[in-house]
Amino acid sequence: MPDRQGLRQQLRHARRDLSANERTAAESCAVKRILRQPLFRRARRIAGYVGSQGELNPMALLEHAAALGKICYLPVLHPFRRGELRFYRWRPGDRLRRNRFDIPEPLPRRRGLIAARRLDLVIVPLLGFDEDCHRLGMGGGYYDRSFAFVRRRQRTRRPFLLGFAHEVQRVDRLPSQPWDVPLDAVVTERRLYCRQRCH
Repeated sequence: MPDRQGLRQQLRHARRDLSANERTAAESCAVKRILRQPLFRRARRIAGYVGSQGELNPMALLEHAAALGKICYLPVLHPFRRGELRFYRWRPGDRLRRNRFDIPEPLPRRRGLIAARRLDLVIVPLLGFDEDCHRLGMGGGYYDRSFAFVRRRQRTRRPFLLGFAHEVQRVDRLPSQPWDVPLDAVVTERRLYCRQRCH
């Protein structure tokens, strides 16, 4: 097993080596798989992200969710707490601006802000994952910090953290760190991997 940085580099290459057609087909299959899940049908408040650097892009899923009357959110870099995210309301057609990582995000509006613990379903980007739904991110720790409360939750299952990835991003085993927040499930173009029950 390569070190985490070596593994990140290897997985970035694997993701970038996919053709545009392969990415589009994988995205379509993964979105259809999510749309069939009861967890999607039940979710009222859904957060996603704008895909970049070869990530599967869940924006088509968010557009579909918005058309069904669900309330959608996108992450915004926290202005004061370095390494954390805030989630703001997004509607199809809303103007986005690029953050310091060149990732589009909504314009922050006080009325559109939601606490992360009030989200029902969060579509999470990742670089790598294993069948136990451990996640390897880009290394900034943004999702681990923003959802650290999930490690302490007892009664509620909210929010449900769903990784969104290409099958080529799966590895045999990821060593987990104490601060890592495990995903509840990961969806790829081939299948849904569940840590526990997905329904």
